[in-house]
Amino acid sequence: MSADHVGMPVVDIPGSKSITARALFLAAAADGVTTLVRPLRSDDTEGFAEGLGRLGYRVGRTPDAWQVDGRPQGPAVAEADVYCRDGATTARFLPTLAAAGHGTYRFDASEQMRRRPLLPLSRALRDLGVDLRHEQAEGHHPLTVRAAGVEGGEVVLDAGQSSQYLTALLLLGPLTREGLRIRVTDLVSVPYVEITIAMMRAFGVRVDREGDVFVVPSGGYRATTYAIEPDASTASYFFAAAAVTPGAEVTVPGLGTGALQGDLGFVDVLRRMGAEVSVGAAGTTVRGTGVLRGLTVNMRDISDTMPTLAAIAPFADGPVRIEDVANTRVKECDRLEACAQNLRRLGVEVATGPDWIEVRPGAVGAGAEITSYGDHRIVMSFAVTGLRVPGISFDDPGCVRKTFPGFHEAFAELRGRLGDGVHA
Repeated sequence: MSADHVGMPVVDIPGSKSITARALFLAAAADGVTTLVRPLRSDDTEGFAEGLGRLGYRVGRTPDAWQVDGRPQGPAVAEADVYCRDGATTARFLPTLAAAGHGTYRFDASEQMRRRPLLPLSRALRDLGVDLRHEQAEGHHPLTVRAAGVEGGEVVLDAGQSSQYLTALLLLGPLTREGLRIRVTDLVSVPYVEITIAMMRAFGVRVDREGDVFVVPSGGYRATTYAIEPDASTASYFFAAAAVTPGAEVTVPGLGTGALQGDLGFVDVLRRMGAEVSVGAAGTTVRGTGVLRGLTVNMRDISDTMPTLAAIAPFADGPVRIEDVANTRVKECDRLEACAQNLRRLGVEVATGPDWIEVRPGAVGAGAEITSYGDHRIVMSFAVTGLRVPGISFDDPGCVRKTFPGFHEAFAELRGRLGDGVHA
């Protein structure tokens, strides 16, 4: 992190987790050697790279880049045991990648990831002829894939719980013998699918959409050099910090008008609440005006930033109601409930429903220990609350290593730079 002067920090956000995971899949599947520039180095992405290694792909790492030797024919080994840690992208993308090869591949994950759903993807892969078996609970890790390549054809998918199911099948399409037609019955987090399609284009594949059907040609991917943009979900905490601090300004370079990630749309929510926002080609700047208005907002497409908004909602001048975020209940934890419980611990009045949360303004009581539920986004969100409420601590501050191992240091530096606007 650097700054032109105190109160106007320029924040260097680590690379996007979503983009790094997709890039690792594409690089492994592509014909040739791919260089990934400025990938995210975190527990999730290290787990993904380690999983590729277990499957026999060569991943070379330098401080600023990863190089991957692609294998269009699939994994280099006939048998492997892969541990996916806590990573949903790892746990959903790697079995799909392995299915295009030939061999027996067993996948397992942490207890937290074992609880997260997989069934719509499992069903779709089975419908495509993949021999995939869940060893314990149906639709959950651990699982074994007995791979013999994938023919392709038409498949129906419910992506109402997670867009990652659709992304996994889109990424698989060019590795099938005849391509895929994926008919989607429900879909959340559309911007993440758009990231996938844009990245596939960078690796030489064009996806067509005909209404609810995504058409993916066979023919494989071309290796390339690919630069990873900063993580927009992670940037949301720093933008929110500016919005709740009168006169503070935060700029994130490398995340601007050309950004792939829909979560940059979070700054539009801050703008509606009264912050000054400037999005340019080189980056995005948010400035706190001392005004934070209540609002009702649909966050279906940017649901990873729901906890960020919930965590600053108590400081608005009216109720903040976040709607259409049912899928946040099946993330690392039930994020909707986690936000509600932690806000109540701080003395804030909160109401929730199946797919909504409403936070009512009022004096926030003394600080409290925030229960993280092992979820990096809960910790990072309530760190922003801590800019205005003294005495906030966390039961598991280290769970940020999932996406941003250096978060607490970077946020402490930001707090120092924001200076007078932050409580003593």
